[in-house]
Amino acid sequence: MSNFNKQKIVESVPQKGFFGHPKGLFTLFFTEFWERFSYYGMRAILVFYIYYEVSEGGLGLPETTALSIMSIYGSLVYMSGIIGGWLADRIFGTQKAIFYGGILIMLGHIALAIPGNVSLFFISMVLIILGTGLLKPNVSSVVGDIYSEEDQRRDSGFSIFYMGINLGGFLAPLIVGALMDTSFHLGFAVAAVGMFIGLVQFVTTRKKNLGLAGTYVANPLSPDEKKKVYTQIGIGTLVVVLLVAIGIPTGLLTFDSFTILVGILGILIPIVYFTVMYRSPKTTAVERSRLIAYIPLFIAAVMFWAIQEQGSTILASYADKRTQLEFLGITLSPAWFQSLNPLFIIILAPVFAWLWVKLGDRQPSVPKKFSLGILFAGLSFLVILIPGYFAGTDSLVSPIWLVLSYLIVVLGELCLSPVGLSATTKLAPEAFSAQTMSLWFLSSSAAQGINAQLVKFYTPETEMAYFGTIGGVAIVLSIILFLLAPKISAHMKGIK
Repeated sequence: MSNFNKQKIVESVPQKGFFGHPKGLFTLFFTEFWERFSYYGMRAILVFYIYYEVSEGGLGLPETTALSIMSIYGSLVYMSGIIGGWLADRIFGTQKAIFYGGILIMLGHIALAIPGNVSLFFISMVLIILGTGLLKPNVSSVVGDIYSEEDQRRDSGFSIFYMGINLGGFLAPLIVGALMDTSFHLGFAVAAVGMFIGLVQFVTTRKKNLGLAGTYVANPLSPDEKKKVYTQIGIGTLVVVLLVAIGIPTGLLTFDSFTILVGILGILIPIVYFTVMYRSPKTTAVERSRLIAYIPLFIAAVMFWAIQEQGSTILASYADKRTQLEFLGITLSPAWFQSLNPLFIIILAPVFAWLWVKLGDRQPSVPKKFSLGILFAGLSFLVILIPGYFAGTDSLVSPIWLVLSYLIVVLGELCLSPVGLSATTKLAPEAFSAQTMSLWFLSSSAAQGINAQLVKFYTPETEMAYFGTIGGVAIVLSIILFLLAPKISAHMKGIK
């Protein structure tokens, strides 16, 4: 897409109307708000639903299995963004991808809301994985479309958008968590209603607020390519079905082997993607240099998400089994701790948005912001091992320690995540715009694929070594990235 067409898209979007930002930010803010409300509401109680006994309304699976399933599920959610980004770039554009994705997510939550068995649970997971892959990378890509590349409001806009994500993530665990003791399925039904509201809001406001943003196909398939691609998709689907049909009865495809496979794919797919984009004739010399700069940022993001995403696995279990839930006369739900991360982001995102605008050209470079992000992530794990050190790992600890850990990791998240979204839209090759956003979300996929193996090492006995080792590695990596920041910035070719 030419610079002329990019400018035409920007001009089609009303540039004032939402806190001094383009009016389209309103539509995207609330679309993502309701999608995240549904996702985080479901996720806040999902791990408990998996390992609670059947008599308690759960599935009754082992806790270690539940933690691995959560990590694999999270990995596949973001891995499916490859499909969503490719479909948007090559077939139907980002707006349609958002709409189709929302429908699949809603259907997945409806399936969870129906009392059933493990088979129905996995069907719902497939629907949510595919739907999130269509919606999440593409709604972020459209945010990039409504700003020109030179617009100083861009990073601030992504921070506001990120606050919307976390407003949904804050409210959902409180509501759904309160329903958990009554019925897991009632909580999942609330998540389905949230996605429905998001779909209605998107459909009714997109034409007026988004203009041409998200309506174009960045790199459309030619008629000949369509025939070839559709044939390949059909053959690939058939091969996968046959492998599953053969692998499960013969014992070759087990949960453990599938977990390992997802972890390998989480690392291998980004490598393939970087290689394809770098070698593509549609990628210019300047864009290749920017891709080189993007690689260490991607690695840093993997380290960060490997820690942050354990908030819904290891720290969720820690809240349920290691934390004193009677506090100031209130009985806390372990699911409520999932609201801490988005709560702190809601409070602090405007501060960071203001800070980056206030600093202007004096703000830290993108690589230095990333190094701060993983530094805080490492510190958040070092903090959570302190109560175990002083009181032992066989006693309940004050919930204040969990609150502090979530607060510290949020400081890192605000240095890295909205900045990473913005940097991705600026560093992406034009022919791979939506797919590069999918690549950004693959950093979380890779992290959770790795986590599926790491969580197996967590027990009360290994708690201190677990938190200390992972936290220490993050801090070392943050120092290395800080030292490499000037070289990385030079490869970004004018992008700040």
